[in-house]
Amino acid sequence: MAGTYKLVEIVGTSSESISHAIENAIADAARTLRNLHWFEVVEQRGTIRNGHVLEYQVKLRVGFKLERPAEG
Repeated sequence: MAGTYKLVEIVGTSSESISHAIENAIADAARTLRNLHWFEVVEQRGTIRNGHVLEYQVKLRVGFKLERPAEG
Protein backbone atom coordinates (compact mmCIF):
# COMPACT_ATOMS: atom_id res chain seq x y z
CA MET A 1 0.00 0.00 0.00
CA ALA A 2 2.90 2.38 -0.57
CA GLY A 3 1.73 5.69 -1.98
CA THR A 4 0.10 8.93 -1.02
CA TYR A 5 -3.42 9.18 0.32
CA LYS A 6 -5.89 12.04 0.65
CA LEU A 7 -8.57 12.42 3.32
CA VAL A 8 -11.95 14.03 2.80
CA GLU A 9 -14.80 14.45 5.26
CA ILE A 10 -18.32 13.55 4.24
CA VAL A 11 -21.64 13.23 6.07
CA GLY A 12 -24.04 10.38 5.37
CA THR A 13 -27.67 10.32 6.41
CA SER A 14 -30.39 7.70 6.76
CA SER A 15 -33.82 7.44 8.29
CA GLU A 16 -33.09 3.77 9.07
CA SER A 17 -29.81 3.45 11.02
CA ILE A 18 -26.24 4.56 11.58
CA SER A 19 -25.07 1.63 9.42
CA HIS A 20 -27.27 2.72 6.54
CA ALA A 21 -25.96 6.29 6.90
CA ILE A 22 -22.38 4.97 6.57
CA GLU A 23 -23.27 2.81 3.57
CA ASN A 24 -25.09 5.70 1.86
CA ALA A 25 -22.11 8.01 2.34
CA ILE A 26 -19.61 5.47 0.99
CA ALA A 27 -21.80 4.60 -1.99
CA ASP A 28 -22.17 8.27 -2.92
CA ALA A 29 -18.46 8.97 -2.45
CA ALA A 30 -17.57 5.99 -4.66
CA ARG A 31 -19.48 7.59 -7.54
CA THR A 32 -17.06 10.52 -7.71
CA LEU A 33 -13.86 9.35 -5.98
CA ARG A 34 -11.59 6.57 -7.21
CA ASN A 35 -9.34 4.30 -5.18
CA LEU A 36 -11.30 4.47 -1.92
CA HIS A 37 -9.45 2.42 0.69
CA TRP A 38 -10.85 3.09 4.16
CA PHE A 39 -13.14 5.19 6.32
CA GLU A 40 -13.23 6.37 9.91
CA VAL A 41 -16.37 7.37 11.80
CA VAL A 42 -15.61 10.78 13.28
CA GLU A 43 -19.00 11.78 14.65
CA GLN A 44 -22.48 10.33 15.08
CA ARG A 45 -25.61 12.38 15.61
CA GLY A 46 -29.21 12.58 14.55
CA THR A 47 -32.36 14.63 14.51
CA ILE A 48 -35.40 14.14 16.72
CA ARG A 49 -38.99 15.04 15.99
CA ASN A 50 -41.86 14.56 18.41
CA GLY A 51 -39.75 12.29 20.63
CA HIS A 52 -38.68 9.96 17.81
CA VAL A 53 -35.50 9.63 15.81
CA LEU A 54 -36.11 11.24 12.43
CA GLU A 55 -32.67 10.87 10.85
CA TYR A 56 -29.25 9.40 11.63
CA GLN A 57 -26.19 11.40 10.58
CA VAL A 58 -22.59 10.17 10.46
CA LYS A 59 -19.49 12.21 9.71
CA LEU A 60 -16.79 10.11 8.06
CA ARG A 61 -13.21 10.63 7.02
CA VAL A 62 -12.64 8.74 3.79
CA GLY A 63 -9.16 7.90 2.54
CA PHE A 64 -8.28 7.31 -1.07
CA LYS A 65 -5.00 6.72 -2.86
CA LEU A 66 -3.79 9.44 -5.21
CA GLU A 67 -3.02 8.31 -8.72
CA ARG A 68 0.48 8.74 -10.01
CA PRO A 69 1.05 9.74 -13.63
CA ALA A 70 2.49 6.98 -15.77
CA GLU A 71 6.25 7.24 -16.13
CA GLY A 72 7.50 7.28 -19.61
